[in-house]
Amino acid sequence: MKITHVRNATMLLEVDGMQVLIDPMLGARGSQPPFRSETGDVSRNPLVDLVVPLSDLLHPNVVVVTHTHTDHWDAAAAALLPRDMPILVQDDADAGALAESGFTDVRVLTDALEVGGVRFHRTGGQHGSSEFVARYPKIGTVMGVVVRGATGPAVYLAGDTVLGDDVRSAIAAHVPDVIVLNTGEARLPDSGPIIMGAHDVVDVARLAPDARIVAVHMEALNHCVVSRDDVRRAAADARIDARLWVPEDGEMRDF
Repeated sequence: MKITHVRNATMLLEVDGMQVLIDPMLGARGSQPPFRSETGDVSRNPLVDLVVPLSDLLHPNVVVVTHTHTDHWDAAAAALLPRDMPILVQDDADAGALAESGFTDVRVLTDALEVGGVRFHRTGGQHGSSEFVARYPKIGTVMGVVVRGATGPAVYLAGDTVLGDDVRSAIAAHVPDVIVLNTGEARLPDSGPIIMGAHDVVDVARLAPDARIVAVHMEALNHCVVSRDDVRRAAADARIDARLWVPEDGEMRDF
């Protein structure tokens, strides 16, 4: 299992010869307007360029879109990816949106399914506090996914979620070898954290003492307040840094 961190939540997994593209945000730096931010930062997104060649990302065997917020599925991905690409999504609404863009092989991941010998298991998620999700259910609806090949480690991509029962249940049920966490602690003006932050990395590492942790979704969006160094410091203080990888954009690791 090879994992290439592309940018934000975009990753490329190589599993048993299959390429799995996760949450493609492929547009140029500044191609999207800013999100509303607790800090008042009005920088356009994404904040950084792609450092992985775009040509390396346009012909995977399968795409996973955990939800269709524009930092996980943007206009560039919708324009550039092949129309017949198998794409796994969380619900009929997202499937319909992609079908309207001309994609012909969109599959709702209701529980588990297999593509090319690679198994995908859906997990739950909560994109913010219970109070926030109750107020904004369309924002709060997300999924995670566990990816398993015939060989190699099982990888749990938690997605845009806070640390709650969905994450704890997924770790207990799937016992993943590698856990990928979105840890930029994105904040809207009235939301509190809508994804995990540095302290959650430590808590998840303690929930899964045998797993290796990968922390991403940082330094690419105007409403994320936690940096890579914040996560590294928290991990070092908790003495779990030996199990942690905080990749730079474009960095690859073979698990």
